[in-house]
Amino acid sequence: MTAGYNEGFTERFVQTTDDLSLYVRIYGDELTGVPVVCLPGLTRNTRDFHQLAVLLSRGDTAFKVIAIDSRGRGRSGRDPDKSHYTLPIEAQDVVNVLDDLGIDRAAFIGTSRGGLILHLLAVSHPDRLAAVILNDIGPVIEKEGLKQIQAYLGHEQRPPTDLDEAATVLRAIHGSAFSALEPQDWRDLAQAIYREADGRIVADFDPAIAAHFVGADLEQPLPDLWQNFDALASTPLMAIRGDASRLLSPETLGEMAVRHPGMVSLTAKGQGHAPILHLDDIPTRIAGFLTTALN
Repeated sequence: MTAGYNEGFTERFVQTTDDLSLYVRIYGDELTGVPVVCLPGLTRNTRDFHQLAVLLSRGDTAFKVIAIDSRGRGRSGRDPDKSHYTLPIEAQDVVNVLDDLGIDRAAFIGTSRGGLILHLLAVSHPDRLAAVILNDIGPVIEKEGLKQIQAYLGHEQRPPTDLDEAATVLRAIHGSAFSALEPQDWRDLAQAIYREADGRIVADFDPAIAAHFVGADLEQPLPDLWQNFDALASTPLMAIRGDASRLLSPETLGEMAVRHPGMVSLTAKGQGHAPILHLDDIPTRIAGFLTTALN
């Protein structure tokens, strides 16, 4: 399923407390009820959620869906102070968007870094979380997965000449972990990751974000977020894991289920980190979870 990339939503820009502009997409703006807010990964943006948001905002059990470009990604402003690309600041940005849109509570879908932001909000603003879906992320992050991302972001390569070439490059790099993807899925992925700028195809994020991540010392012990995760004990929770993921281990997913007995678990077959959420029966499973959690 491929919906038109530039239709099905309205757009808005929200100013942060430090006067940076954040880009927001709203699907089903006319719908009422508790909305669904989507938070993308480290270098990703609202387009990751486009196909899913179109599906969720239509039909008999439709939800208003809001997707946010974190600072430095997509159409949000690039921060002149690169030290501001941190989880606490980006979590506060989410709260700013909620306040600007007049949203007291929302269900959230957090992919990778977006899910880490939700771990922080579970402690700082638990009253804002009506339900949470964690996409291939948990309180323990495997170093092997982080090193894989670090290597990918740190590998210099010639920019693709068009989106078709970008799709070919993505498939060459990630194809072994994403056997479920068809050719059009790789084209959709390229459409989500890249944009055209001055006649060139470029990755749609501030290069400083990748540089900071690539420079991180992953040999140092990584703190876990179990205390934050435990703050979700009374929040309806769904966890999605790609069966080829190297970032979220089956062991961590199992411990999450033990600590949160009501958690709904879903494995995305033929996908790695992070699963594409509009494929197979994932949208139906997400919609079913949200319907139960919010009613």
